[in-house]
Amino acid sequence: MLKETFDTVAAGYDGKVLRFFPESARRLSALLDLRGDEEVLDVATGTGHAALALAARLPRGRVTAVDFSPGMLEQARKKAASQKVANVDFREGDMQDLGFPAGRFDAAVCSFGIFFVEDMDSQLDHIVETVKPGGQVAISGFQESYFHPLKDLMVARLERYGVKMPPQTWKRIASEKGCIELFRKAGLRDIRVVPEDVGYFPDSAGAWWDVVWNAGFRRMVSQLSPADQERFRQEHLEEVAALATNEGIWLDVGVLFTIGRRP
Repeated sequence: MLKETFDTVAAGYDGKVLRFFPESARRLSALLDLRGDEEVLDVATGTGHAALALAARLPRGRVTAVDFSPGMLEQARKKAASQKVANVDFREGDMQDLGFPAGRFDAAVCSFGIFFVEDMDSQLDHIVETVKPGGQVAISGFQESYFHPLKDLMVARLERYGVKMPPQTWKRIASEKGCIELFRKAGLRDIRVVPEDVGYFPDSAGAWWDVVWNAGFRRMVSQLSPADQERFRQEHLEEVAALATNEGIWLDVGVLFTIGRRP
């Protein structure tokens, strides 16, 4: 279901209103201690935001980027070609079965991806295994308040339409404590968690709908019939528009970056 969702939204995933993804990727790559000649693994690369940000910091190195969505990878490859980035290898594959030998990479990252797996402990162990001793591992995820109050209004209205929310596994790493616990269980050291807000004011309430429709929320809205989808959209955007101030409607995008080293 996730694969189908991301194939569906791939074409709109790099839209202006989702600019927090490339901005977060740039900040994640900057937090790694890189010389410029490393081999780095990007797990669940999506349309390649983290991979391309890392590639820019690796003039003598290379990024191997893995995702299970052919649609997302197609967008990633187009982007890399348009930017003339040659030191990224995009591969289709499941992050739960990466297939790389132990200690293959100098570092590994997973940007907004690890929380899609119910067993995050096993997933992080699997990623760590691909990294050399002394190598870095980094993830990014949302703070619990992300998109507040827009997301809260959306969820409440969807529930009134009878839509059931998927398991909120992401909340486990929506706090500094949760991130540290996850990394400690994986045996990582020198752990640090860096919180940042990469939020902004979208152009309109309609721009918020672009976030809903071109990201993971789409699979929840798609449970409605076409008629209910349109009614829901109109009702929801009315309540979002009511939040507008002189500056606009703030989109809170609180992010947690967690970095550690393999012993």
